[in-house]
Amino acid sequence: MTDSGSKIAVVTGAGSGIGRAVAVELLRAGWSVALAGRRPATLEETAALAPEGAALVVRADVAQPDDVAALFAAAVDRFGRVDLLFNNAGTFGPGGVPVEELPYDAWRHVVDTNLNGAFLCAQAAYRQMKEQDPQGGRIINNGSISAHTPRPHSVAYTATKHALTGLTKSLSLDGRPYGIAVGQIDIGNAATDMTARMQTGALQANGEIAPEPVMDVADVARTVRHMAELPLAANVQFATVLATAMPYVGRG
Repeated sequence: MTDSGSKIAVVTGAGSGIGRAVAVELLRAGWSVALAGRRPATLEETAALAPEGAALVVRADVAQPDDVAALFAAAVDRFGRVDLLFNNAGTFGPGGVPVEELPYDAWRHVVDTNLNGAFLCAQAAYRQMKEQDPQGGRIINNGSISAHTPRPHSVAYTATKHALTGLTKSLSLDGRPYGIAVGQIDIGNAATDMTARMQTGALQANGEIAPEPVMDVADVARTVRHMAELPLAANVQFATVLATAMPYVGRG
């Protein structure tokens, strides 16, 4: 804890979309937050929405082990500990590409960001949470409803989100002796730049193109904050938050 008594979070992919919304929600609730991402300019825009001194901007590519180590070192140097990691950084990869045409480099980029990056950040958080006093903390992984049901032509993204569920379960089990709680939020159609195309038309399982409903990203941020602020004796293992009318529950 810092001298002010605030809790400390690391949020990856904090320069836009869900990452920015969650970071701002935490900052306005009194948390101190290390904002991580590959683009310092967008991270600074997020920091500008925060109370003065509560945000730390750290340029980091989560797929690079040295960047991840430097991120957590900077957070601890500034704030003294880490109470929460929101493992959010991710990419869809190239959209609409059939599996037989997906370049291997594109596959590797999605795997490196969505899965390897999540592991590296969780590992760094785990080490810090195990060593600090008082011991413990929380990791929330940003999954996807693709961890349950894929979209057409999304093999890399879907595979990594299924793998992320396994990562969440293993981390949750291994963290028990050290007071480290690990959960996952699976999100469907939060309104961000990454999902803008869904409102104009997205490929459905039956081959049709149809617009899909979206929800306010602030609803996701409030859910993450609820998960984050539970006592460590309680954990939301999996939460699914989605636009009510999106074509997810049912057949199509």
